[in-house]
Amino acid sequence: MTKSALQIARAAYQPKLPKALASGNVKAVAGAATQSVADQEAIKALFPNTYGMPLISFEAGESTKPAAMNVGVILSGGQAPGGHNVISGLFDGIKKLNADNKLYGFILGPGGLVDHNYMELTADIIDEYRNTGGFDIIGSGRTKLETVEQFEKGYEIIKQLGIKALVIIGGDDSNTNACVLAEYYAAKKYGVQVIGCPKTIDGDLKNDMIETSFGFDTACKTYSEVIGNIQRDCNSARKYWHFIKLMGRSASHIALECALQVQPNVCIISEEVEQKDMSLDDVVTYIAQVVADRAAQGNNFGTVLIPEGLVEFIPAMKRLIAELNDFLAKNSEEFSHIKRSHQRDYIISKLSPENSAIYASLPDGVARQLTLDRDPHGNVQVSLIETEKLLSEMVATKLDSWKKAGKYVGKFAAQHHFFGYEGRCAAPSNFDADYCYSLGYTASMLIADGKTGYMSSVRNTTAPAAEWLAGGVPITMMMNMERRHGEMKPVIQKALVRLDGAPFKAFAAQRDRWAAETDYVYPGPIQYFGPTEVCDQPTKTLQLEQAK
Repeated sequence: MTKSALQIARAAYQPKLPKALASGNVKAVAGAATQSVADQEAIKALFPNTYGMPLISFEAGESTKPAAMNVGVILSGGQAPGGHNVISGLFDGIKKLNADNKLYGFILGPGGLVDHNYMELTADIIDEYRNTGGFDIIGSGRTKLETVEQFEKGYEIIKQLGIKALVIIGGDDSNTNACVLAEYYAAKKYGVQVIGCPKTIDGDLKNDMIETSFGFDTACKTYSEVIGNIQRDCNSARKYWHFIKLMGRSASHIALECALQVQPNVCIISEEVEQKDMSLDDVVTYIAQVVADRAAQGNNFGTVLIPEGLVEFIPAMKRLIAELNDFLAKNSEEFSHIKRSHQRDYIISKLSPENSAIYASLPDGVARQLTLDRDPHGNVQVSLIETEKLLSEMVATKLDSWKKAGKYVGKFAAQHHFFGYEGRCAAPSNFDADYCYSLGYTASMLIADGKTGYMSSVRNTTAPAAEWLAGGVPITMMMNMERRHGEMKPVIQKALVRLDGAPFKAFAAQRDRWAAETDYVYPGPIQYFGPTEVCDQPTKTLQLEQAK
C-alpha cells in the first residue's frame, strides 16, 4: 500500500497517557454511588443490575495479573477522528495485562455481532492503523442493538469466541444500546461485560464526567482550517458572502467552536434561536442587517456559519413540519394526483393560517423538499434541507425590498458550502490521538476490574496528558426518559450548547465586533509536529469551560 510522507511520519507518533495508566500497575478506586440525571425511579426499574454503581478512578498501585481473556470491539454510527487509536489503546491495554489476550473486531458495526461477522485484530493489523483517521480497520454501521433476538444472536458468537467483554465505540444512541445490552447480559448472568467509549464529532455526548466526545477536536480544527481559507479568499476578493453549513444536527457545538476559532461575521446558534422563539424571518433579518451594515462601510463580503440542524430549532418551522407530516400522512394519495405546478398552492390552501404563511414565504426548492423528500416513516428529512441556500435566498429577497425602500445600498452575491464528511475521517489531532488512545486503554482497565455498563472516562483534558484522570462512569448516570417513536424510552441525555456556559458567553461578548469588523483568524492546518502550544492545544470550548 502506498503511503504519504505524513502517514509514514505519523505512524511513529507515540500517544501520551495519563500518569496512572503509564505507570504499568493500575488499581481501581471506587467513588460515590451514582443516579441518573433525571427520571431516577423509571431508569432504576429498567436497569436494576447496572443502576447506582459508583464512579471509578484509576490510580498507580499494585495490580494483579488477570487470567487470559478475549475482548470484542465494535465501531458504531458515523465516523469520528481517533477511532483507530481507541482500538490501539484497547489492544495495548489488554496485551499489557496478559500477552495471551486476544482482540476481535466485529465487521461493519453492531450488525457484525448479530451476523457473526468478525476478524481477529493482531499486532501487525493494529500497527497499520495507529494515529490514522477513519473507521476502516473494521468499518462501522448503524444497526441498533435493542431486541432480545439480537442480544442472543450476539451471545452465541461471544460464547463461541470466549469473549469476556465487548467494547462499543459510539455516540449517545450507541452507548444507550451498550447500556441496555450490559443490563441484559447481567440479568441473564452470562458473564459478559459491556463497556462504552464516547464518540461523536457533534460534541453533544458530554457531561461532568465526559468532558468531550472524541473526534470533536479534530473535526472542528479541520473545518476551521477550511473556513479560515475561505475567509482569506473572501477578504481578498471582497465580493462574496459565504454561507457555510456545518455538521451538528442536534446541537450547535461545532458551529460555536469554529466561530471561536475563526471569528466570522455571523454565526447562528440553534439553541439561542429556540430559546428566543425566533422565527425564520427573525434569523433572515438578523443576517440581512449585518450585510447591510457592512455594505454601508463599503464591505460587500462576509462569512455566515450555520448549524446543520437549525431548521428543527426554529419553533415556527418545527410546528410547520409537524403539521405537514400529519397532513401528508393522511392525504398522500390525494396529494400524489395534484399536478406538480399546483402542489405548492394546494399545500398553502390546506394548512392552518400561521403555517400557510410560513410555507408561502419559503423559496420554491425548500418548499418542494418539505413535501416530497421524506423518510420511510413519512417525515421530512431535515438534514437534506440546504439551509445555507435557504437563508441566502431569503436574505437576498429581503435586501432587494430594503434597496427599493432606500434602506440598503450595496451588492449581495452568495457562495454556498457544506462541511461535513471532510472532517469525520481526518487524521486525528495530537489531542484526539492521545485522548482516544487513553480512552481505549482505560476501557481495558475497566474490563480487568470486572466492570460492565460503564463508559470510559478521561478528564482534566486541558492539562498536559500526563495529568489527565482516567476512570469509568456508569452509563445509567447519563440517562433520562424521552419520547421516541411514540414511546417513552431510556436514552442518554444529549448535551446542547448551554447559553449560560463560558463558550457561548465568550462568543456573545464578541460577535457584534466580528459582525462589523473584518477580524478573521486563519487557524491553518492541524499541526502534528512543532511547538507544544501549537500542536497540543485543546478546543476553545474546553479551555473556556475549564477556565484555562
